[in-house]
Amino acid sequence: MLDQISSPADLRRLDDQQLIELAAEIRHFIVESVAVTGGHLGSNLGAVELTLALHRVFDSPRDIILWDTGHQAYVHKIVTGRREAFSQLRQAGGLSGYPSRTESEHDWVENSHASTILSYAHGVATAVERARTERKVVAVIGDGSMTGGMAFEGLNNLGHSGKKVVIILNDNGRSYAPTVSRMSESVSRLRLNPSYVQASHRVEQLLRDLPGVGELAYSSLLGIKAALREVLEPTAFFESLGVRYTGPIDGHDIPGLETALRHAAEYDGPIVVHVLTQKGRGYSPAEDDDEKCLHDAPVFDPATGPAAGWAAPRGYTQAFTEELLALAQQHPQVVAITAAMPGPTGLLPFQARFPDRFFDVGIAEQHAVTAAAGMAMGGLRPVVAVYSTFFTRAFDQATYDVGLHGLPVVFAMDRAGVTGNDGPSHHGVLDLALCLKIPGLTVFAPSSAQELKVMLRTAVDLEGPASIRYPKTPARQVPPDQVGSGLSARKVREGADACILAVGKMVEAAEQAAQELAERGVFVTLWDPRVVNPLDPAMIADAATHPLVVTVEDGIRLGGAGSHMADAIATFDRSRPSPPVHILGTPAEFLAHGEPAAILARLGLDGPGIAASVLAGLASTASTASTASTIDLG
Repeated sequence: MLDQISSPADLRRLDDQQLIELAAEIRHFIVESVAVTGGHLGSNLGAVELTLALHRVFDSPRDIILWDTGHQAYVHKIVTGRREAFSQLRQAGGLSGYPSRTESEHDWVENSHASTILSYAHGVATAVERARTERKVVAVIGDGSMTGGMAFEGLNNLGHSGKKVVIILNDNGRSYAPTVSRMSESVSRLRLNPSYVQASHRVEQLLRDLPGVGELAYSSLLGIKAALREVLEPTAFFESLGVRYTGPIDGHDIPGLETALRHAAEYDGPIVVHVLTQKGRGYSPAEDDDEKCLHDAPVFDPATGPAAGWAAPRGYTQAFTEELLALAQQHPQVVAITAAMPGPTGLLPFQARFPDRFFDVGIAEQHAVTAAAGMAMGGLRPVVAVYSTFFTRAFDQATYDVGLHGLPVVFAMDRAGVTGNDGPSHHGVLDLALCLKIPGLTVFAPSSAQELKVMLRTAVDLEGPASIRYPKTPARQVPPDQVGSGLSARKVREGADACILAVGKMVEAAEQAAQELAERGVFVTLWDPRVVNPLDPAMIADAATHPLVVTVEDGIRLGGAGSHMADAIATFDRSRPSPPVHILGTPAEFLAHGEPAAILARLGLDGPGIAASVLAGLASTASTASTASTIDLG
């Protein structure tokens, strides 16, 4: 069946039995594909029938289908002509793991930061309405996205504006789930049927027209209907916002889904279709994964699924977990907060040992940070574990709710720097530039697992806010004599020709560069700053004595750590000229997906690239000095 599907139009000629067979083939295809490349598995296995029904009822791309948390869009990609490209899923130059506007006219939003799609839908529906075109707008949201505050902002504005949008709430047990029952399901389907809606409106008008008692009869009818809604249906929340609700609908019943979607498409306003799906459906290793139903998976054997324990935190995350547990054992005021990611951020062991000191706020990073501020005001020591890319969503709260009050909140920022296969929205390249703009925020950047442990302990003891940023890539393991302390920088090696200041994981690449340079007769001083703010004056003083300084970071170059260090060097001793500072970092562009090491090498942020930059800088400095000397002689 799958070989016959190259566009959504091909789905519309299949009968019910063929659709069942196709759904099974798609699940098999997704498992086999993700087993080779890695990727998001559970969420896509749960959205098979829903996606088929969507593309049978709506005519994409004329009708606009918008996906929130695009990791549930693999089936959408398959039925819109991209099945052959799955052999290169999430590989450099290959198929993106999320919807991509450059890939297909069927993709509208390159979206992997959750809870945004209802705002997109409001905007798109406004444009469609003003263009007076007959295009339907459908927004698919779920997998926890309804826990995000922005979703409710979009929902509120959709209800207020009355824009015609079909909202699919894909409820797989990880999202908002109103109370349901068989009776409510029947009544909801009745209320959605256009014939029922039209008849209801006629009855209401007839009652209004009854002589003498019309308004009383009409008010009585409305009261009865309102009472039925409160007793029989979970509509109160949505309809209080002006958004009609229907459901729940079995998300694996294609005929039932199609009926509900066709009726919803006729409603003249925003409407929520509540769909119940099973995350990981049809693949037993995913169904049996209690933590996240194999939400994401590495390369694995499809016959057995990922190996036991594959998702356990490793490297820097594991070091963070171990030290946080030790700190919490010693300090009862230490609490941990996450925004719907207790597993990936390494907080599951903390939750198991200290359940009353663990807080998962859902996909609500802004709330997480301000709640942490409140906890700190009350004497607690909150540690907010968050991906670097998602910290950007709470920059305002980190600045004005934590920073302005000088509160002792620790931001443990996982997946910092170039992260790889999840693409532009997941690279953690902005956190250094952002954190350095928050007055009083101490910024740590460990270069090894051992450094992270020392830094976490130091950060928790500070009287003000701190951030610790660490990468997804494997952590260096170093002996005690290669671990710093407090807020001091650490000199790794010494040389007179140039000075390299390498931030965090870039210390390892800088050491490779220093060795390569030494083999060519160029000897450099290498510092591990450890703390990017405040900078160690001893390190800055030493750097200022060299003829050339090169800074290296796996964050955005403009306004990042290098700019911060260059400014410190330039203003350290105004009585003498400061050396030229060459800043190496990521460019101000959205980096495509690919292996982190390959991306860093392309950007000149590996050992050979850093060495080449030092040599180029020395050559430029020598040329400038030679020119200046010639002018002086003249």
